[in-house]
Amino acid sequence: MDDTASSLAAQRLRLTVPETGASGRLDRVLADLLRQDGVSISRTRIKALIADGCVSLATATGARTIGEANRKVKPGETYHVTIPAPRPAKPEAQAIPLRVVFEDDAVIVIDKPAGLVVHPAAGNPDRTLVNALIAHCGDSLSGIGGESRPGIVHRLDKDTSGLMVVAKTDQAHQALAAQFASHGRDGRLQRAYKALVWGVPPKRRFTIEGNIGRSTTNRKKMAVVQAGGKPAVTHLEVSKAYQGLISLVICRLETGRTHQIRVHLAHKNHSVVGDPFYGRAKRGIVPRTKGEQSALLTAARAFPRQALHAFELGFEHPKNGQKLRFESELPEDMSDLIRVLEGGC
Repeated sequence: MDDTASSLAAQRLRLTVPETGASGRLDRVLADLLRQDGVSISRTRIKALIADGCVSLATATGARTIGEANRKVKPGETYHVTIPAPRPAKPEAQAIPLRVVFEDDAVIVIDKPAGLVVHPAAGNPDRTLVNALIAHCGDSLSGIGGESRPGIVHRLDKDTSGLMVVAKTDQAHQALAAQFASHGRDGRLQRAYKALVWGVPPKRRFTIEGNIGRSTTNRKKMAVVQAGGKPAVTHLEVSKAYQGLISLVICRLETGRTHQIRVHLAHKNHSVVGDPFYGRAKRGIVPRTKGEQSALLTAARAFPRQALHAFELGFEHPKNGQKLRFESELPEDMSDLIRVLEGGC
């Protein structure tokens, strides 16, 4: 079959169930047959195609449209599947400068600056990373879920900086999503962050465990909850401490919950410096002098965002299986604060 899932034109595919093939649900069988022909489309996408009338069964009198994804197929049946050309993405393309670390026909890795929202949403309808990627990638986006748009498999908060990988094809999106769903348990995915936090943890290496769910006192916040929520595990290592006031820590995620690092650190009274949502005023820290320590506190309290940076990202390339690993230097604002903490200008 010459058709490919990356074609920008509509495709009409003819798929025949082998005579020796096992029967099963239509969506599952079609996914298997397409995969055998080198076309990778998610079952969710296939269900949508069936619901849209894009799948028909060849009969002696013509073709009959099939509308039930759970229809039980029979050996020897032939189906026609029409895959429409990718629709233009709803978010518009906007020329926003990006720092591209790596790019090929399947994925793009970018170093996101603080202040850039990942996806359009209420309050941020445009000028997002998605808008920037649509403009940057152009026709190399082959259609995620039927649209010409980038496939977001993980996110960074608006004011968190650092490395992100984004899929450019439906196949890459599925493969990357599976890696992120495993949270690195199979060794394919590595993610690490650097954070400046208040205080000095009692151990150089430690782990924070605690289910994360909606706060019972503020529904806009996440919190470590005693009942419900989702399991969350963060491994941490203290890289350096600055006069007992602030520490630079390396955080590695075993799970990927909303605001996980920020919530876990705040729960242990080591909230991220500059965190406007989960941070707390350090009333317990009183400078012994009005000199150096006071200056350090002033600089840290004035930091305009959460001092959190995704500095390491490793994953298995979704197309060729190559192991890729990237590192990002701390952004200028965090580096400047560290210089102050170390006694520089």
